[in-house]
Amino acid sequence: GKGGCKMEKLAINGGTPVRETKLFYGHQYIDEADIRAVTEVLKSDFLTCGPKIGELEEKLCRLTGAKYAVVCSNGTAALHIACQAAGIGEGDELITTPITFAASANCALYCGATPVFADINEETYNIDPASVKEKMTERTKAVVAVDFTGQAVELDELLALCHERGAVLIEDGAHSIGTTYKGRAVGSVADMTTFSFHPVKTVTGGEGGAVLTNSEAYYKKLLLYRAHGITRDPAQLKRESDGPWYYEQIALGMNYRMTDMQAALIISQLDKIERFGRRRKEIVEMYNEAFSQMPELFVQREIPESDTTRHLYILRIRPEKLTIGRKEFFDCMAAENICCNVHYIPVYRHPYYEALGYPQGLCPKAEKLYEEILSLPLYYSLTDGDVQDVIHAVKKIVENYRK
Repeated sequence: GKGGCKMEKLAINGGTPVRETKLFYGHQYIDEADIRAVTEVLKSDFLTCGPKIGELEEKLCRLTGAKYAVVCSNGTAALHIACQAAGIGEGDELITTPITFAASANCALYCGATPVFADINEETYNIDPASVKEKMTERTKAVVAVDFTGQAVELDELLALCHERGAVLIEDGAHSIGTTYKGRAVGSVADMTTFSFHPVKTVTGGEGGAVLTNSEAYYKKLLLYRAHGITRDPAQLKRESDGPWYYEQIALGMNYRMTDMQAALIISQLDKIERFGRRRKEIVEMYNEAFSQMPELFVQREIPESDTTRHLYILRIRPEKLTIGRKEFFDCMAAENICCNVHYIPVYRHPYYEALGYPQGLCPKAEKLYEEILSLPLYYSLTDGDVQDVIHAVKKIVENYRK
């Protein structure tokens, strides 16, 4: 080894793993207050369509500064009703990033529209406004811009582009609750912003989603599409009411309601969002400090406008400086008992999208990113010791496979 010190033997080659127990890339944090909140609902009169829904919506508005919030069953449902509220349909195009979960593009397909993929900025990993501009046509009805890892996209540039072309900016904030852009909370900036409350996210309801907006017109449509296209609002009824029970279906909506159990859990989780965010930032700083000193790795760049509450930590290897690729790196980490993940396979590489005619090579920067990344453990209850184990494992692998 270098300078007489013996290189540590990798677990994959029969060495001792850096830790005895497995560490996963994400994990929810549930405390007694959360359990109490859900139990109270279970003992109450309403399990769904009850008071917790409005309470959560108000809390999201207070948290973000958005005028309106509509909660729904999950982040995908949130994207779907946002697209419906934006009036997206047959013949329209929706621009999004390939480095995302498939839902960011599927929401266009649900509405009969065509997803169009713009490339990413290779240093921030977020959608590149220059690429969005290039992909815009007279059929572009919306842009779904994903705050990948929790870092805000370049909102001002994207809003200017969209509004110039009469398109709607939907910010997919599934990763970015708690993030601010130029001092304004994500949720209050784009035309509509969607959130997800899946267990690996910063706050969870088990499942759950929300759409935030400052537009009353969008708000009314979101309410309609969340619940079957049915209304009881006298101002929206087409005919004379038959009586107090009367309602009308005036559009084709879905059943995307959230239960009061989920809403209660999210309300309780939101009480901890500052703690959660602080801890995530501390962990990200520890990782960044360690990895920025290693030329074999690239540390994700953050735009100064984004004060990020990070949902994912992406480790990017520079394969040209190592004798192994990402797959081997991933397997080595697993052997050290660090269970990583990869976010994401470019959406248009999925067989379903290939069958729709999307070619390879569509977004070269996104495809290169995919070949070089893995997601490291990042969640509130990670101890400093856990974080050091992750860093230790990465260093061990890099030292063994340096070119």
